[in-house]
Amino acid sequence: MTHVPGSPSYLALQRSELLNWVPKARTEQGFGYLTTDGSVDADRGSELWITCRMTHVAALGLLAGEHDHPGDVSRDALLGAAAHGVASLKGAFHDDAHGGWFASVNDSGPVVTTKQAYGHAFVVLAASSATAAGIEGAQSLLTDALAVSEARFWDEDQGLSLEEWDAQWSVLDPYRGVNANMHTVEAYLAAGDVTGDHIWHERAGRIAARVADWARDNQWRIPEHFDEQWRPLLELNRDQPAHPFRPYGATVGHGLEWARLLVAVSLTLRADAPEGLRDAAVALYVRAVADGWDVDGALGFVYTTDWDGVPVVRERMHWVLAEATATASVLHALTGDPAYRDAEREWWAYADAHLIDHERGSWHHELDPENRPAGTVWPGKPDVYHAYQAVVLPELPTVPSFATALKLKGGLGSR
Repeated sequence: MTHVPGSPSYLALQRSELLNWVPKARTEQGFGYLTTDGSVDADRGSELWITCRMTHVAALGLLAGEHDHPGDVSRDALLGAAAHGVASLKGAFHDDAHGGWFASVNDSGPVVTTKQAYGHAFVVLAASSATAAGIEGAQSLLTDALAVSEARFWDEDQGLSLEEWDAQWSVLDPYRGVNANMHTVEAYLAAGDVTGDHIWHERAGRIAARVADWARDNQWRIPEHFDEQWRPLLELNRDQPAHPFRPYGATVGHGLEWARLLVAVSLTLRADAPEGLRDAAVALYVRAVADGWDVDGALGFVYTTDWDGVPVVRERMHWVLAEATATASVLHALTGDPAYRDAEREWWAYADAHLIDHERGSWHHELDPENRPAGTVWPGKPDVYHAYQAVVLPELPTVPSFATALKLKGGLGSR
Protein backbone atom coordinates (compact mmCIF):
# COMPACT_ATOMS: atom_id res chain seq x y z
CA MET A 1 0.00 0.00 0.00
CA THR A 2 1.32 3.44 -0.95
CA HIS A 3 1.06 6.09 1.72
CA VAL A 4 1.11 9.60 0.24
CA PRO A 5 3.39 11.88 2.29
CA GLY A 6 1.28 13.87 4.72
CA SER A 7 -1.80 11.67 4.36
CA PRO A 8 -3.47 10.27 7.52
CA SER A 9 -2.07 6.78 6.93
CA TYR A 10 1.41 8.18 6.29
CA LEU A 11 1.31 10.26 9.48
CA ALA A 12 0.15 7.22 11.47
CA LEU A 13 3.10 5.18 10.23
CA GLN A 14 5.45 8.03 11.09
CA ARG A 15 4.02 8.23 14.61
CA SER A 16 4.65 4.53 15.07
CA GLU A 17 8.23 4.69 13.80
CA LEU A 18 9.12 7.77 15.84
CA LEU A 19 7.70 6.36 19.08
CA ASN A 20 10.00 3.36 18.71
CA TRP A 21 12.92 5.72 19.29
CA VAL A 22 11.72 6.86 22.71
CA PRO A 23 12.69 3.72 24.71
CA LYS A 24 16.04 3.64 22.92
CA ALA A 25 17.00 6.92 24.57
CA ARG A 26 16.58 5.74 28.18
CA THR A 27 19.56 6.15 30.47
CA GLU A 28 19.95 5.59 34.19
CA GLN A 29 19.43 9.32 34.78
CA GLY A 30 16.74 10.11 32.21
CA PHE A 31 16.98 10.16 28.42
CA GLY A 32 20.13 10.59 26.38
CA TYR A 33 21.14 12.24 23.13
CA LEU A 34 20.66 9.80 20.25
CA THR A 35 23.10 9.22 17.42
CA THR A 36 22.24 8.47 13.80
CA ASP A 37 21.65 4.77 14.50
CA GLY A 38 19.50 5.31 17.57
CA SER A 39 22.14 4.55 20.20
CA VAL A 40 22.77 6.91 23.10
CA ASP A 41 25.82 9.16 22.89
CA ALA A 42 27.39 8.17 26.19
CA ASP A 43 29.81 11.11 26.16
CA ARG A 44 27.04 13.69 26.49
CA GLY A 45 25.36 12.57 29.70
CA SER A 46 21.62 13.21 30.02
CA GLU A 47 20.31 16.68 29.29
CA LEU A 48 17.23 18.20 30.88
CA TRP A 49 15.61 19.41 27.67
CA ILE A 50 15.95 16.02 25.96
CA THR A 51 14.69 14.13 29.01
CA CYS A 52 11.65 16.40 29.21
CA ARG A 53 10.92 16.24 25.51
CA MET A 54 11.11 12.45 25.39
CA THR A 55 8.89 12.22 28.48
CA HIS A 56 6.39 14.52 26.75
CA VAL A 57 6.41 12.40 23.58
CA ALA A 58 6.02 9.16 25.55
CA ALA A 59 2.97 10.65 27.27
CA LEU A 60 1.50 11.77 23.95
CA GLY A 61 2.08 8.29 22.54
CA LEU A 62 0.16 6.80 25.44
CA LEU A 63 -2.70 9.23 24.94
CA ALA A 64 -2.74 8.57 21.19
CA GLY A 65 -3.23 4.87 21.92
CA GLU A 66 -1.81 3.47 18.69
CA HIS A 67 -0.28 0.15 19.74
CA ASP A 68 -2.17 -2.41 17.67
CA HIS A 69 -0.04 -2.99 14.59
CA PRO A 70 3.17 -4.91 13.88
CA GLY A 71 6.13 -2.68 14.59
CA ASP A 72 4.28 -0.41 17.01
CA VAL A 73 5.97 0.24 20.32
CA SER A 74 4.01 -1.40 23.11
CA ARG A 75 1.87 0.52 25.55
CA ASP A 76 3.93 -0.94 28.40
CA ALA A 77 7.15 0.38 26.84
CA LEU A 78 5.70 3.89 26.52
CA LEU A 79 4.23 3.75 30.00
CA GLY A 80 7.61 2.72 31.35
CA ALA A 81 9.34 5.52 29.43
CA ALA A 82 6.93 8.19 30.64
CA ALA A 83 7.16 6.95 34.23
CA HIS A 84 10.95 6.83 33.96
CA GLY A 85 11.00 10.42 32.74
CA VAL A 86 8.87 11.64 35.63
CA ALA A 87 11.00 9.72 38.12
CA SER A 88 14.16 11.23 36.61
CA LEU A 89 12.78 14.75 36.93
CA LYS A 90 11.87 14.08 40.54
CA GLY A 91 15.23 12.38 41.12
CA ALA A 92 18.52 12.77 39.25
CA PHE A 93 17.75 16.15 37.70
CA HIS A 94 16.14 17.76 40.71
CA ASP A 95 18.21 20.04 42.93
CA ASP A 96 17.01 18.97 46.37
CA ALA A 97 19.09 21.63 48.09
CA HIS A 98 17.99 24.73 46.17
CA GLY A 99 15.03 23.66 44.06
CA GLY A 100 14.67 23.56 40.32
CA TRP A 101 16.40 21.29 37.84
CA PHE A 102 20.00 20.89 36.70
CA ALA A 103 20.61 21.37 33.00
CA SER A 104 22.66 18.19 32.61
CA VAL A 105 23.57 15.14 34.69
CA ASN A 106 25.52 11.92 34.31
CA ASP A 107 26.10 8.84 36.46
CA SER A 108 28.35 10.90 38.76
CA GLY A 109 25.78 13.62 39.38
CA PRO A 110 25.13 17.12 38.02
CA VAL A 111 27.30 18.23 35.09
CA VAL A 112 25.75 21.61 34.23
CA THR A 113 24.22 23.10 37.35
CA THR A 114 22.76 26.33 35.95
CA LYS A 115 18.98 26.76 36.10
CA GLN A 116 17.81 27.54 32.57
CA ALA A 117 14.39 28.83 31.56
CA TYR A 118 14.52 26.75 28.37
CA GLY A 119 14.88 23.48 30.26
CA HIS A 120 12.45 24.50 33.01
CA ALA A 121 9.79 25.28 30.40
CA PHE A 122 10.15 21.72 29.17
CA VAL A 123 9.78 20.41 32.72
CA VAL A 124 6.38 22.14 32.81
CA LEU A 125 5.48 20.69 29.40
CA ALA A 126 6.58 17.15 30.29
CA ALA A 127 4.79 17.26 33.63
CA SER A 128 1.62 18.59 31.98
CA SER A 129 1.56 15.84 29.37
CA ALA A 130 2.42 13.14 31.91
CA THR A 131 -0.36 14.41 34.19
CA ALA A 132 -2.85 14.18 31.33
CA ALA A 133 -1.62 10.63 30.69
CA GLY A 134 -2.11 9.67 34.34
CA ILE A 135 1.54 8.97 35.15
CA GLU A 136 2.19 8.50 38.85
CA GLY A 137 3.95 11.47 40.42
CA ALA A 138 3.32 13.77 37.44
CA GLN A 139 0.78 15.96 39.20
CA SER A 140 3.14 16.82 42.05
CA LEU A 141 5.94 17.37 39.53
CA LEU A 142 3.74 19.82 37.65
CA THR A 143 2.84 21.68 40.84
CA ASP A 144 6.52 22.00 41.70
CA ALA A 145 7.52 23.02 38.18
CA LEU A 146 4.90 25.76 37.98
CA ALA A 147 5.89 27.09 41.40
CA VAL A 148 9.54 27.31 40.33
CA SER A 149 8.62 28.91 37.01
CA GLU A 150 6.50 31.53 38.74
CA ALA A 151 8.97 32.30 41.53
CA ARG A 152 12.23 32.22 39.59
CA PHE A 153 11.59 32.94 35.93
CA TRP A 154 8.34 34.85 35.55
CA ASP A 155 8.88 38.63 35.39
CA GLU A 156 5.50 40.11 36.22
CA ASP A 157 6.51 43.66 35.33
CA GLN A 158 7.74 42.70 31.87
CA GLY A 159 5.28 39.90 31.18
CA LEU A 160 8.19 37.73 30.04
CA SER A 161 10.46 34.93 31.23
CA LEU A 162 13.96 35.50 32.53
CA GLU A 163 16.70 33.30 31.10
CA GLU A 164 19.24 31.70 33.46
CA TRP A 165 20.33 31.54 37.10
CA ASP A 166 23.23 29.91 38.85
CA ALA A 167 22.58 26.78 40.88
CA GLN A 168 21.81 28.68 44.09
CA TRP A 169 19.43 31.16 42.43
CA SER A 170 21.70 34.00 43.54
CA VAL A 171 23.15 35.27 40.23
CA LEU A 172 20.87 36.09 37.29
CA ASP A 173 22.48 36.11 33.85
CA PRO A 174 21.91 39.46 32.08
CA TYR A 175 21.01 37.75 28.79
CA ARG A 176 17.32 37.55 27.87
CA GLY A 177 16.11 35.32 25.08
CA VAL A 178 13.03 34.80 22.93
CA ASN A 179 13.64 31.05 22.44
CA ALA A 180 13.08 30.30 26.13
CA ASN A 181 10.01 32.54 26.07
CA MET A 182 8.64 30.67 23.07
CA HIS A 183 8.81 27.36 24.89
CA THR A 184 7.42 29.00 28.01
CA VAL A 185 4.35 29.97 25.95
CA GLU A 186 4.02 26.37 24.80
CA ALA A 187 4.40 25.09 28.36
CA TYR A 188 2.01 27.62 29.90
CA LEU A 189 -0.69 26.82 27.35
CA ALA A 190 -0.32 23.12 28.15
CA ALA A 191 -0.30 23.73 31.91
CA GLY A 192 -3.36 25.93 31.74
CA ASP A 193 -5.22 23.26 29.77
CA VAL A 194 -4.27 20.48 32.20
CA THR A 195 -4.77 22.38 35.47
CA GLY A 196 -7.70 24.56 34.43
CA ASP A 197 -5.88 27.58 35.89
CA HIS A 198 -6.38 30.38 33.38
CA ILE A 199 -3.48 32.45 34.72
CA TRP A 200 -1.05 30.35 32.68
CA HIS A 201 -2.99 31.09 29.51
CA GLU A 202 -3.00 34.78 30.37
CA ARG A 203 0.76 34.79 30.88
CA ALA A 204 1.27 33.00 27.58
CA GLY A 205 -0.76 35.80 26.02
CA ARG A 206 1.40 38.50 27.57
CA ILE A 207 4.58 36.91 26.20
CA ALA A 208 3.00 36.44 22.79
CA ALA A 209 1.96 40.09 22.58
CA ARG A 210 5.49 41.30 23.34
CA VAL A 211 7.08 39.07 20.72
CA ALA A 212 4.49 40.00 18.10
CA ASP A 213 5.25 43.68 18.71
CA TRP A 214 9.01 43.15 18.36
CA ALA A 215 8.50 41.22 15.13
CA ARG A 216 6.12 43.85 13.73
CA ASP A 217 8.71 46.54 14.34
CA ASN A 218 11.43 44.49 12.62
CA GLN A 219 9.80 43.56 9.29
CA TRP A 220 8.48 40.34 10.86
CA ARG A 221 11.96 38.98 11.55
CA ILE A 222 11.96 38.22 15.26
CA PRO A 223 14.82 39.63 17.35
CA GLU A 224 16.04 36.65 19.36
CA HIS A 225 18.55 38.09 21.81
CA PHE A 226 18.23 40.90 24.37
CA ASP A 227 20.11 42.47 27.25
CA GLU A 228 18.74 42.71 30.78
CA GLN A 229 16.76 45.85 29.87
CA TRP A 230 15.15 43.96 26.97
CA ARG A 231 17.04 45.93 24.36
CA PRO A 232 17.66 43.87 21.19
CA LEU A 233 21.18 42.53 20.63
CA LEU A 234 20.93 42.17 16.86
CA GLU A 235 24.63 41.49 16.36
CA LEU A 236 25.00 38.82 19.04
CA ASN A 237 27.00 35.79 17.85
CA ARG A 238 27.73 37.22 14.41
CA ASP A 239 31.09 35.48 14.84
CA GLN A 240 29.43 32.10 15.54
CA PRO A 241 26.26 32.27 13.46
CA ALA A 242 25.49 28.54 13.70
CA HIS A 243 25.21 28.51 17.49
CA PRO A 244 22.68 25.73 18.30
CA PHE A 245 20.68 27.78 20.81
CA ARG A 246 21.65 31.41 20.18
CA PRO A 247 22.37 31.81 16.47
CA TYR A 248 23.03 35.19 14.90
CA GLY A 249 20.26 36.89 12.95
CA ALA A 250 16.70 35.79 12.29
CA THR A 251 15.84 32.14 12.86
CA VAL A 252 13.44 31.10 10.10
CA GLY A 253 11.96 28.19 12.04
CA HIS A 254 11.11 30.39 14.99
CA GLY A 255 9.04 32.65 12.76
CA LEU A 256 7.03 29.58 11.79
CA GLU A 257 6.81 28.20 15.32
CA TRP A 258 5.73 31.53 16.77
CA ALA A 259 3.07 31.83 14.09
CA ARG A 260 1.53 28.54 15.23
CA LEU A 261 1.72 29.53 18.88
CA LEU A 262 0.16 32.95 18.28
CA VAL A 263 -2.85 31.25 16.73
CA ALA A 264 -3.06 28.88 19.70
CA VAL A 265 -2.90 31.79 22.16
CA SER A 266 -5.58 33.67 20.25
CA LEU A 267 -7.93 30.69 20.14
CA THR A 268 -7.30 29.86 23.78
CA LEU A 269 -7.90 33.36 25.15
CA ARG A 270 -10.63 34.20 22.62
CA ALA A 271 -12.12 37.60 23.48
CA ASP A 272 -9.37 38.20 26.05
CA ALA A 273 -6.53 37.65 23.58
CA PRO A 274 -4.21 40.54 22.75
CA GLU A 275 -5.23 42.26 19.54
CA GLY A 276 -3.67 41.33 16.25
CA LEU A 277 -2.23 37.90 17.05
CA ARG A 278 -3.85 36.15 14.10
CA ASP A 279 -2.70 38.79 11.64
CA ALA A 280 0.76 38.61 13.20
CA ALA A 281 0.77 34.83 12.75
CA VAL A 282 0.07 35.17 9.03
CA ALA A 283 2.72 37.87 8.65
CA LEU A 284 5.35 35.78 10.45
CA TYR A 285 4.54 32.79 8.27
CA VAL A 286 4.74 34.82 5.06
CA ARG A 287 8.08 36.35 6.07
CA ALA A 288 9.60 33.01 7.15
CA VAL A 289 8.57 31.26 3.95
CA ALA A 290 9.77 34.11 1.73
CA ASP A 291 13.12 34.32 3.54
CA GLY A 292 13.70 30.64 4.11
CA TRP A 293 12.12 28.26 1.59
CA ASP A 294 13.85 27.42 -1.70
CA VAL A 295 15.98 30.57 -1.69
CA ASP A 296 19.50 29.35 -2.41
CA GLY A 297 19.39 26.97 -5.33
CA ALA A 298 18.06 23.84 -3.62
CA LEU A 299 14.84 22.90 -1.89
CA GLY A 300 14.65 23.26 1.86
CA PHE A 301 14.46 25.91 4.56
CA VAL A 302 17.70 27.69 5.44
CA TYR A 303 18.41 27.89 9.18
CA THR A 304 19.04 31.63 9.59
CA THR A 305 19.17 34.91 7.67
CA ASP A 306 20.56 38.35 8.36
CA TRP A 307 18.22 41.26 9.08
CA ASP A 308 17.68 41.86 5.35
CA GLY A 309 16.63 38.27 4.75
CA VAL A 310 19.89 37.10 3.18
CA PRO A 311 20.71 33.48 4.16
CA VAL A 312 23.50 33.13 6.72
CA VAL A 313 23.47 29.50 7.86
CA ARG A 314 22.20 27.48 4.94
CA GLU A 315 21.98 24.06 6.60
CA ARG A 316 18.48 22.59 6.65
CA MET A 317 17.19 21.66 10.12
CA HIS A 318 14.52 19.01 10.48
CA TRP A 319 12.68 20.98 13.15
CA VAL A 320 12.15 23.92 10.80
CA LEU A 321 10.40 21.72 8.25
CA ALA A 322 8.36 20.07 11.01
CA GLU A 323 7.19 23.47 12.23
CA ALA A 324 6.44 24.58 8.67
CA THR A 325 4.05 21.67 8.08
CA ALA A 326 2.43 22.19 11.48
CA THR A 327 1.94 25.93 10.99
CA ALA A 328 0.56 25.49 7.49
CA SER A 329 -1.94 23.00 8.90
CA VAL A 330 -2.98 25.41 11.66
CA LEU A 331 -3.34 28.38 9.30
CA HIS A 332 -5.34 26.30 6.82
CA ALA A 333 -7.72 25.33 9.63
CA LEU A 334 -7.94 28.97 10.72
CA THR A 335 -8.46 30.59 7.32
CA GLY A 336 -9.56 27.89 4.90
CA ASP A 337 -7.05 29.21 2.36
CA PRO A 338 -6.03 26.24 0.15
CA ALA A 339 -2.55 27.74 -0.37
CA TYR A 340 -1.62 26.55 3.12
CA ARG A 341 -2.71 23.02 2.32
CA ASP A 342 -0.72 23.09 -0.91
CA ALA A 343 2.40 24.23 0.97
CA GLU A 344 1.89 21.56 3.61
CA ARG A 345 1.75 18.85 0.94
CA GLU A 346 4.86 20.19 -0.78
CA TRP A 347 6.78 20.19 2.50
CA TRP A 348 5.71 16.68 3.43
CA ALA A 349 6.97 15.47 0.04
CA TYR A 350 10.29 17.19 0.76
CA ALA A 351 10.48 15.63 4.23
CA ASP A 352 9.80 12.19 2.79
CA ALA A 353 12.47 12.62 0.13
CA HIS A 354 15.21 14.17 2.25
CA LEU A 355 14.65 14.28 6.01
CA ILE A 356 12.98 11.03 7.00
CA ASP A 357 15.48 8.21 7.35
CA HIS A 358 13.54 5.32 5.80
CA GLU A 359 16.41 2.91 6.38
CA ARG A 360 17.34 3.46 10.05
CA GLY A 361 14.35 5.37 11.36
CA SER A 362 13.63 8.83 12.80
CA TRP A 363 14.58 12.00 10.90
CA HIS A 364 17.94 13.38 9.91
CA HIS A 365 18.20 16.41 12.18
CA GLU A 366 20.34 18.39 9.78
CA LEU A 367 21.05 18.45 6.06
CA ASP A 368 23.72 20.42 4.24
CA PRO A 369 22.74 22.99 1.57
CA GLU A 370 22.61 20.18 -1.01
CA ASN A 371 20.22 18.17 1.18
CA ARG A 372 22.76 15.58 2.28
CA PRO A 373 22.79 14.40 5.92
CA ALA A 374 25.14 16.58 7.97
CA GLY A 375 25.98 17.40 11.56
CA THR A 376 27.51 20.86 11.76
CA VAL A 377 24.96 22.21 14.26
CA TRP A 378 22.97 19.14 15.29
CA PRO A 379 24.87 15.88 14.81
CA GLY A 380 22.90 12.67 15.18
CA LYS A 381 19.17 12.42 15.88
CA PRO A 382 18.92 13.83 19.43
CA ASP A 383 15.18 13.42 20.03
CA VAL A 384 11.81 13.06 18.28
CA TYR A 385 9.88 15.99 19.78
CA HIS A 386 9.45 18.24 16.74
CA ALA A 387 8.87 15.38 14.32
CA TYR A 388 6.32 13.62 16.52
CA GLN A 389 4.35 16.80 17.15
CA ALA A 390 4.31 17.43 13.40
CA VAL A 391 2.73 14.03 12.70
CA VAL A 392 0.18 14.37 15.53
CA LEU A 393 -0.97 17.94 14.97
CA PRO A 394 -2.95 17.41 11.73
CA GLU A 395 -5.18 14.93 13.57
CA LEU A 396 -6.10 17.41 16.32
CA PRO A 397 -7.73 20.81 16.74
CA THR A 398 -5.34 23.73 17.24
CA VAL A 399 -6.50 24.07 20.83
CA PRO A 400 -6.36 22.74 23.44
CA SER A 401 -2.71 21.69 23.48
CA PHE A 402 -1.53 18.24 22.38
CA ALA A 403 -1.97 16.17 25.54
CA THR A 404 -5.33 17.61 26.52
CA ALA A 405 -6.63 17.35 22.95
CA LEU A 406 -5.62 13.69 22.73
CA LYS A 407 -7.20 12.97 26.11
CA LEU A 408 -10.47 14.65 25.12
CA LYS A 409 -10.48 12.84 21.79
CA GLY A 410 -9.81 9.50 23.42
CA GLY A 411 -6.82 8.77 21.22
CA LEU A 412 -6.33 8.48 17.47
CA GLY A 413 -8.12 6.11 15.16
CA SER A 414 -6.54 3.02 13.66
CA ARG A 415 -4.85 3.14 10.28
